[in-house]
Amino acid sequence: MKNIYSNILKFNKNTLFKTLRYLKKNKIVGLPTETVYGLAGNAYSNESIKKIYSIKKRPKKNPLIIHYYDLSRTSKDIKIDNDLVKLYKKLCPGPITFVVKKKKSSKISNLSTAKLNTVAVRFPSNKKTRIILKKLNFPLAIPSANKSSGVSPVNAKDVAEEFRNKLKIIIDGGDAKFGLESTVIDLTNKARILRPGVIGNIKISKILKKKISLAKSQKIIRSPGSLKKHYSPNIPMKLNQIKAKKNDAFIVFGKKYKNRKNTFNLSKKSNLNEAAKNLYRIFRKIKKLNYKKISVVKIPYKGVGIAINDRLKHAAS
Repeated sequence: MKNIYSNILKFNKNTLFKTLRYLKKNKIVGLPTETVYGLAGNAYSNESIKKIYSIKKRPKKNPLIIHYYDLSRTSKDIKIDNDLVKLYKKLCPGPITFVVKKKKSSKISNLSTAKLNTVAVRFPSNKKTRIILKKLNFPLAIPSANKSSGVSPVNAKDVAEEFRNKLKIIIDGGDAKFGLESTVIDLTNKARILRPGVIGNIKISKILKKKISLAKSQKIIRSPGSLKKHYSPNIPMKLNQIKAKKNDAFIVFGKKYKNRKNTFNLSKKSNLNEAAKNLYRIFRKIKKLNYKKISVVKIPYKGVGIAINDRLKHAAS
């Protein structure tokens, strides 16, 4: 893919130095993670957090996820309990976010937590972003690099197309490994999953040795991905369909579907991990082709298919 965008930069020593300088000056940069690409800013700075909310046009009641290099660096900001330690040891760095209680002495901007006494924290595994986090003396707020309620970006080009010249630096980290946002688990009371992801409740249950269920609703929004409309290409969408009209985009799954102009296959191999990685890319492709309606076949509700169905449900709202 030829890079036609001057703000998409290869990761090297000069780019690293420039990125660190920008972040220390409370500017916003585009960074890759293993889930999706994000907009990164100093989580201790109200100035940075205001810029993130403004660029994304994000509702202020929707909190951000704060990214750290490792668990030891969270000690001044959050209350660390046994469940967090157990999950961190087995799953981090990786695509899981923990909602925990925030310390009163924490420097995390109250704007980033929607003024709640809880905070969502994550330890990303992307090597480039980990190098940046390691060299900073503050954590980064990194929501997905798209306008609020829209489709999350899975490569640097997506970010550049979304924000054009509003970002001076977008680090090119290739395609995101997973293509879906992190699993979010609330550990503040009874452990429960607020947003499904590639790490499922069965795996978490085995680590914690207790049943972990998916939260049906949130009275108080403690994590991203909880608003009714989210991940949307802003095209009317029907789920669990058998067929589609000739002029509608048809998102399918499996080898039984023929290659037609309006057909977009998440995975011909019926591989749910491949389907997850392709979902947002296909949403963006359909939007560029100016389809007015989308029909989606039924996706198996198992494994990462639970997360895919969650994203489809929000996108169709």
